[in-house]
Parts: sequence; structure tokens; C-alpha cells
Amino acid sequence: MVSAPVEAPRVTGVERAAEREHARLVQAFGGEYRAPAMQALLAETVARLVPATERPSETYRVTVLDSPVVNAFALPSGRLYVTRGLLALANDTAEIAGVLAHEIAHVTLRHAAARSEREQRSALIGRVMAELANNPAASAAVLSEARYDIARFSRVQEIEADQIGVRTLVASGYDPYGAVRFLESLGRAGDLRVSAAGERKAAGADMLATHPSTPERIQAATLAARRAAAPGIGAGDRSRYLAAVEGITYGDNPVDGLVRGRRFIHARLGVTFEAPEGVALENTAQAVVGASADGTRRLLFDAVQPEPGQSLEALLTSTWSDPVETGTLRSATINGLPAAVATSKGRDWSFRLAAIRVGNTTFRLIIAFRTLNPEADRAFEGALASVRALSPEEAAAVRPLKLRLVTAAEGDTAEALAARMADDDRAVDRFLVLNGLTRAGALTPGERYKIVGD
Repeated sequence: MVSAPVEAPRVTGVERAAEREHARLVQAFGGEYRAPAMQALLAETVARLVPATERPSETYRVTVLDSPVVNAFALPSGRLYVTRGLLALANDTAEIAGVLAHEIAHVTLRHAAARSEREQRSALIGRVMAELANNPAASAAVLSEARYDIARFSRVQEIEADQIGVRTLVASGYDPYGAVRFLESLGRAGDLRVSAAGERKAAGADMLATHPSTPERIQAATLAARRAAAPGIGAGDRSRYLAAVEGITYGDNPVDGLVRGRRFIHARLGVTFEAPEGVALENTAQAVVGASADGTRRLLFDAVQPEPGQSLEALLTSTWSDPVETGTLRSATINGLPAAVATSKGRDWSFRLAAIRVGNTTFRLIIAFRTLNPEADRAFEGALASVRALSPEEAAAVRPLKLRLVTAAEGDTAEALAARMADDDRAVDRFLVLNGLTRAGALTPGERYKIVGD
């Protein structure tokens, strides 16, 4: 927490409401992530930025959220939030200072509208939490909406916050090009995410679609930095930032399941499966989803709640909107687990469906194919055959991935260091994104770089 004297004491009721709102937000985003070295660095960074802002007497608190998503946002109360996913993407203190200066600018620029927007946000978060409590199955879409809407400002507001943030960096002695470097890494991270999922990148999609297009922001931030200072002016402090980020959890939290290459593992629910070759998986709040790079195959793996006494066959047909093809619905046993399988055809896609009971939980495995042929059938059958219960020993052994640091030796390449990373179909691309590098860039001997490991 970073505190500075305030102009007048806050009203107790407003303060209590702000704390309730904070608690609800933290819960909605996976909880607070504890990283003492990083939290100390963030606090010092904010303390250095605040005197250079338009409201130097304001109080700010920074919370790290336990979410792999790359995002940051601010509330009118002075609460600043960064996800551990965002921290993993930054490479020096100037970059993270640029993020924080941008969010602080939102607070200072929007002070007059703080009360009405606070009420709107409180209503939104209240709706999210009510959905979570009353209807877990329906809450995922609302929660996603909340994540998108929490920090959504207009294009003009975002660009203005970028420009003021760059000026704040210069005034507080940071390298203003840190903001540019982070935005460039953000753009590359977005490209990697959509390419791995086999999706077409939507225009303007970055930071969970809460901000304007990354190229537009890079251009505006670069112009602001050029006006403010020459390249190489100001602090970056890469070494300290890397020391603070080392050991931070990367990717999914094991509590919510983990993706390891093509394999999904959920220790708490005691289940695992492997996607077909060429299908990249992503673990979302409501399901595991996957897609092939060419977009011809899509995968869904989720948990469903059967009605009392409902058979797996009945569950499969009742939870699927398209008609099941006659003669394809049958019972099966998969690795000792009761299951039901079927085939369904829609207008543009064909579907292979399965419901599998693992312990007290029923899961659906659904793979959509543009063309249903023997190759597609083999892909589905292989994925279905991989669904199995985890042993207690396997569940206990599941650990999150962490950011680790390695030192480049003479002659080392991105490919060589990426080979040390945990199972990842896109290890080289991920290594480059995490370290703010391009394929054309060479590694510096003696420099430390981030990798993902156990």
C-alpha cells in the first residue's frame, strides 16, 4: 500500500462501500496474489509516480490479482489492480511504471465522475456475485462481461491516459519508452494468443478488449515519448524487476485446472484428458476450449449437472441443442468410467459428443469438425480414450508453472533457451513474447531471460 496525505478525511460510509467493492473484485478475479518482492517494487513505483501526477496528494493502493489474463485497471477510489499475467509480460520497472501511470491517469482524469461510475461498477459486481452464488452454470458469461467492462473506457480516454502516463514517467525519472515497449509486448502477446487458439484476431482486441488497438496506442505513446525525452533517458532497472518477477506463478492456477501442452489436468476434480494433435487448449472460467490453427476443429470440455437419476445418454441429448443422429447414441466405458457418446450435425459443423462420469462430476467432451470423416472420428476417439481419473498421487503432484530466470551464454539462441521451458507447443514464440524480443533480435550473453518452468 502507498499512502500520501489526503486533502480531507473520506466519509466512513463511502470508505466501507469502497472496501466491499474491492473485496468483491478481488474474489471475481481469482483472489489476491501474494508476491512480497513484487508488491514492494510496485509500492515504491507508485510512491515515485504520485508526486508527478496532477493529484499528488491522492492515496493509491496496488493489488496483484491471481489471474493469468494480461490486464490492469483502476477504480475511482484510488485502487489500482494488475494481474500476475501482466507482471509476467513486463521486463523492467519503466514498463510496469508505464502501466501504473496510465491507470493513475484514469483516476485523476475521471475524478468528477467518480461517484456515478462507482455506483455503476458496484451494481455490476453485485450482479456478478449474485450470479455466482445463485447460478454457477450461468455466471461464467456474466463474469466475463464484468472482466471486459470493469476497465473499459473510450478510445479518447485511453489515448489521453497513455499520453499523461508518458509525461508522468518523464517527470518521475522513468524511461518514457517503457510504456512503448510494454505496448509492443502486449501486441505480440495478443497475436500469440489468437494464433495459438486458431482464431482470427479481431480489430482492436487487446488487454481483454478493454483498450483501443495496440498499434494505435503504440503510435500515440511513441509520439508522446519523443516529445518528452530522447531514447535512453530515464531509469529502467531491468535487473531488479526480473528479480522481483522470478518465481511468480505463470498461467493457470491449479485450483482451476492446468493446461500442459495438449493435456488438461484438474487435480481438484480428479480428471485429465489430451486434445487431438494440432488442437491448442485454453482453460477459461466456464470450460476448457480448443481450436486447430486452420479453424476446422473446435473442442469443448466442461462440467454439467445432471438431473436426479438422469442417465448419461439422457443428459447428453438434453444439454445439446442440435438433434442427435439416429443410431449414434450409445453407452460406453472409458478407462473404467461410465460414458455415453453420440454424433450430431448442424448446418456448418458436425459434432462428436460424449458425457463421462468421473467420481461425482459429469463432464462433456465435444469436438466440432468442418468435415466429419474417418480422420475426424479417430481424432475424437483418441481424445475420448485419454479421459481418465487422476490417482491421488497424480493429483498431489500437480504444481503450477513458475517464471524462472536463465542467463544467456555466448552463442545461445532463443530456441536454445526456449527448449528449457515446460511442455509448450509454442515455446519459442512464448519465450520471445515474455522477454520483449522479436525473431530478428539476438540474445545478449550474460543477460538474464525469463522462461516458464516447474
